This record gives sequence, C-alpha cells and structure tokens, in this order.
Amino acid sequence: MKAILKETIILSASLLAVSMPAWGADPVPLKPTAFAVVENPEVPLSMEFAGNKVALDRIDMFERLDRELTAFTYTHGNTLLMIKRANRYFPEMAPILKKNGIPMDMLYLACIESTLNPRAYSGAKAAGLWQFMADTAKQYGLEVNDYVDERYNTEKATDAACRYMKAAYQKYGNWESVAASYNGGMGRISTELQKQLASSAYDLYLTDETSRYMFRLLACKLIMDNPKAYGYQLDRHQLYQPIECDEVTVDGPVEDWPTWAQDHGISYMQLRDANPWIRAKSLPNKDGKTYKVKIPKADSLSRARQKRTVYNTNWVTK
Repeated sequence: MKAILKETIILSASLLAVSMPAWGADPVPLKPTAFAVVENPEVPLSMEFAGNKVALDRIDMFERLDRELTAFTYTHGNTLLMIKRANRYFPEMAPILKKNGIPMDMLYLACIESTLNPRAYSGAKAAGLWQFMADTAKQYGLEVNDYVDERYNTEKATDAACRYMKAAYQKYGNWESVAASYNGGMGRISTELQKQLASSAYDLYLTDETSRYMFRLLACKLIMDNPKAYGYQLDRHQLYQPIECDEVTVDGPVEDWPTWAQDHGISYMQLRDANPWIRAKSLPNKDGKTYKVKIPKADSLSRARQKRTVYNTNWVTK
C-alpha cells in the first residue's frame, strides 16, 4: 500500500511539472475565444410617453433609462414572453383604458408589474396582471376572498387600475407621478413632491425601486414599440393568440367546479386557465352575486384551428 501511494505522489508531481511553465518562464498564452458581440442599446435624446415629450439630455435621466433599457434588452426570456403575451391581453385591456381616458402607454405598467402573467403573485402578496394588494383591490371594488379573487380577472382588474390611475392623475397632473404612486403609494409620492419642492416624480429622490419604476416604463415602451431594433425577432405564429370564449352567467352557488366544467364541455384545468379568478373547487355565493364564466371555444384551444391576429405588426418580422 505504501509503495502504491509513493508511486501515485511521484506521478502526480511529474504531471504537474509538465503542465506548469518553468519558474521565471513566460506564461503560456491562452487560446483566443470567440465571444458573441454585445451591443449597448441606444438611448434616444428624447421620447414621447403618454402624449408628452420626455427629455433625456440630463445625465441622471439618461443613465436611469440606460440601466433599464439594458436590463430589458438582455433579459431575453421575460421580454420575449411579455411581447407574446401582449398579443393576447392587449386587445382586451386597451379598450378599457380608452373607455376610461387613460393613455395607451399605461398598458406598459401592467407589463412591468407582471410581465403580463395573469397568474402572477409576488412575495409581497400582490396578484394578477396589475399586481394589486388585497386591501387596495377591495378599495377599488374588487372581490377578494378564498373563493373569488378578482385581481385575476383581466377585465375587472384593468378597470380597477384605471380608476386608480384616474384618481392619481387628478392629484398630480402628470403620468410619471401616477406611475411612481402605483409603485410607492399616493401618500408617499404626495409627501415627497411637497417636501422636495417638485412637481414631477422624475425630479424626486426616492427609494431605488420607485426611482427605477418610471424608467422601466419608458424602457418597456421603447422595446415594445419596436422589438426588432433591440434584436427581438418573432414570427406571427409565435405570438400568443386571444382565447375566444362563450360566457355563462352564474348567479347561484356552484357545488363543484370540476363537475360544472365537465358539464360545459371543458376540463377543470381549462376552466381555471380561462377564469383564474376562481380560487377554489366550489363557490358558496350565498348572496346570489352574478359572475360571468368564460368557456373557451374548442377551435381557440387548437394551434392548427385558432384564428391568428397580430395586435401590433411591429412585433413580428413576417
């Protein structure tokens, strides 16, 4: 055993001597490796957001947008999913913003809140596309309990977000402060605007998260307006299509949603996917409240048979 150990040590030392350059000798040059070219996204001198020109000549404005634009550009997975999901959800959300007099650019607020994941749930317990906290959701008319959570209802949550944004705009008069308040709360933004003698959230010294928030919104718009300019190439068949549904009115209790789904020609999984606001396998509904339940059409659930639409032709290369 000792002899074998001695031979192993001698062999290892010999191999190490062969692999290492002699003391004082020049180091062995590394072979060149081909790296992919990484291009920094260009930050414009100005851009338009919610109907207003945003000047980006100020160093702080430039650097804050550069940070977020770089992050969005190279977070490939999330940005790709956001573009593909937008084709499904923007057609439902945009008319609600228009009805409420909210600029279309505020759709991007939902993008940065949830990456347009309708089942998004944060560590802070914010939920849905618009990431409402439960108390705020109830304040703006959404039902939140163990059986129903309308933060996951695209139509109702978007309408509630519009009511919030309208109230904030009446208070601030500009959309960047509305966006900052969506992240930081109206109380805090109002207090800081007053204490810092400012009229726009762009000029506030805030926590890093809230300070970044407005510039994430701008970066999201730049990329969503022209993904090809930032290296994103999608074909129209890769976009997620809106799911066409019939609606069934429920104004009483549902003892068992899986059975209800089967009786309506779909699976429980398909029912929950189309109606993520359903939060349990039953619905007591003691007050006889009316709910609209979506039943996906069979053709809409098939890649081969679904109708293909493109909400924004800038999103696709062909």
